Amino acid sequence: MTVIGAARSGIGVAKLLRSKGARVLVSDQRPDDQLREAYADLAAIGVALETSGHSDRVFEASLIVLSPGVPSDAPVVREAMRREIPIVSELEVASWFCKGSMIAVTGSNGKTTTTTLIGRILGDAKKKHVVAGNIGTAFSSVVLDMAEEEIAVLEVSSFQLDHCETFRPNISVLLNITEDHMDRYLHSLERYAASKAKVFANQDAGDTLIYCADDPWTVKVVANARSRKLPFSYTNPQLEGAWIQNSAIQIQLNSQRHEILPIDQMTIRGVHNSYNAMAAVLAGFLSGVGPASLRATLRNFKGVEHRLEFVRELNGVQYFNDSKATNVDSVRYAIRSFANPIILLLGGRDKGNDYSVIKSLVQKHVKAVVAIGESAQKVEAAFRDVVPVSLVSSMEEAVSSASRLAEKGDLVLLSPACASFDWFTNYEHRGRVFKELVNHMKS
Repeated sequence: MTVIGAARSGIGVAKLLRSKGARVLVSDQRPDDQLREAYADLAAIGVALETSGHSDRVFEASLIVLSPGVPSDAPVVREAMRREIPIVSELEVASWFCKGSMIAVTGSNGKTTTTTLIGRILGDAKKKHVVAGNIGTAFSSVVLDMAEEEIAVLEVSSFQLDHCETFRPNISVLLNITEDHMDRYLHSLERYAASKAKVFANQDAGDTLIYCADDPWTVKVVANARSRKLPFSYTNPQLEGAWIQNSAIQIQLNSQRHEILPIDQMTIRGVHNSYNAMAAVLAGFLSGVGPASLRATLRNFKGVEHRLEFVRELNGVQYFNDSKATNVDSVRYAIRSFANPIILLLGGRDKGNDYSVIKSLVQKHVKAVVAIGESAQKVEAAFRDVVPVSLVSSMEEAVSSASRLAEKGDLVLLSPACASFDWFTNYEHRGRVFKELVNHMKS
């Protein structure tokens, strides 16, 4: 078997397949000096690794497993398809060996917060679980250690779902569908939505699909789902599901209604986090967690790193790290979460963003934009007729520029709407650098 991509997921699934007796080759385009640690790790268990490109050895396989970072239209993938070699994702392979149950969370925005919150809900209720997937721990690296009574809480991306064939979570969560990764889906929202829909494609009447009833694309794609459907909505009461009424989260399941918590008692802020909380509460309740425990977790959950994360206040200016905001819709949510005037750090590796959809919001709430990364000029062109825009060449310069522009009562927000791979290893790296720079500023 061949695994394409030697990042976290690729290494995890290679080890999983090898433990099951498979002969495995891992193939990666990166040079030797970037893969020394992976080489030693894999060689120790008898897994072959080729670097600096993909040879014909890749195709001497009965199955090819794709890491999520490898595009489906990459030449090596197209050639494998031409040769009619089966191709699956790391998520698909890991699911084959899962003895416990699975909760899978996907959507354009809110995946990490919702997945983390479900994990906290289960943990606070003393239910055995693991949190894995796109959130940082490859599912394939933990699946064999799971017990039958254990629940895998999985953040799943569209890239992971693209090559799933039999993946079937007991509970699937579809948060929303907005433009993201358009460069990977031929700038087609239909293609992207179809990928997201794979999270529930194999479910039947014994499974449950939790979805947002306020998101048009989500409602559209779930229409033909065979599983039990539980909607959540910010405004509309549901016969079954969750909604906000009297400024509190309400749920109704099996003819029983519970008021969970007033939203102003949650630590995480913003309408988008109310949506995330409703989805998580439904998943927790279906997993046997009672209302009292749900309330306690929601009161104490402080969110996740790099998602609207408060860094510090200096000279009356607040600094927030929202590095995980890698699409335009995430930025929309972030801007709406604050009343203060905003200095917005925006840009990175563009994924086909259409900034026109947030122009009016920026004009209303943003004092200035600091354009960063490869897409700085695109950002500048999009907003120069709306607010002042500063182009910078490093994160250090961006933080310095933002601090000069900000006055007492303002807010500096890193919410890039772009991938991080121009200046940084990943969005976590970008967020950490931002926080370090902010925390080292002198008053």
